[in-house]
Amino acid sequence: MHESPSPLGRKPFGGINANQLRCLAILFMLLDHLWATLIPGNFWMTCVGRLAFPIFAFQISEGFFHSHDRRRYARRLLLFALLSEIPFDLMYGSTIFYPFHQNVLFTLLLGLLAVSAIDRARRERTARAIVLSTLALLGILLLSIIGMVDYGWRGVLTVVAFYALRDFPAAWLAQSAAMVLLNIVGFQGLLLPVFGWEIPAQGFAVFALLPIWLYNGQLGSKSRSLQLGFYAFYPVHMLILYLLFSLG
Repeated sequence: MHESPSPLGRKPFGGINANQLRCLAILFMLLDHLWATLIPGNFWMTCVGRLAFPIFAFQISEGFFHSHDRRRYARRLLLFALLSEIPFDLMYGSTIFYPFHQNVLFTLLLGLLAVSAIDRARRERTARAIVLSTLALLGILLLSIIGMVDYGWRGVLTVVAFYALRDFPAAWLAQSAAMVLLNIVGFQGLLLPVFGWEIPAQGFAVFALLPIWLYNGQLGSKSRSLQLGFYAFYPVHMLILYLLFSLG
């Protein structure tokens, strides 16, 4: 059993649990995908959509600490990543095979594997374990680049950052710095003028920290069907959006 309490603690007003946080992330993701398919031109939707991935990355980190069976957790991510690839390719490239961009569940899976490698080194505290962990992390980052997964190596490091900074003193400040580095300083993409400065649209991802900081460390409902429903929503909604877009 690997369950570990969140150091974030209880919020005075109860906070929000993991299921509620996941629902928020799904809503943000849906807005982004609606903008990319059925409702183009409403740029605010993709800006809000930038908040989705950091929340999912945070929950992978928390899931690592709470999971009773981490291998099963990884296998479930792999299964739904494979099931999601054709719907993702259809939505993204209007083809059942688009090898130049892989869906975000592969990114989250690589993040989980990276965290597992680092955690082993932290537990064993031997030179051999540190070397192997470093090599594994570099290999995973290289795989994220070669595999062209969504958000690339920055996505993998987002999961790692939430894991590494979980027990960090003034974690909120360290998480803010990490998110700025990964989503503004080190990110290339569409630039938006903000108060005389130009920042990447991806910079809106930093605001994902606000709902993350409201997390109370609780799961919420443990219904298996609900948890599987969260996973199934990803491929199903992309397939529906593609079909509606094609019919339109």
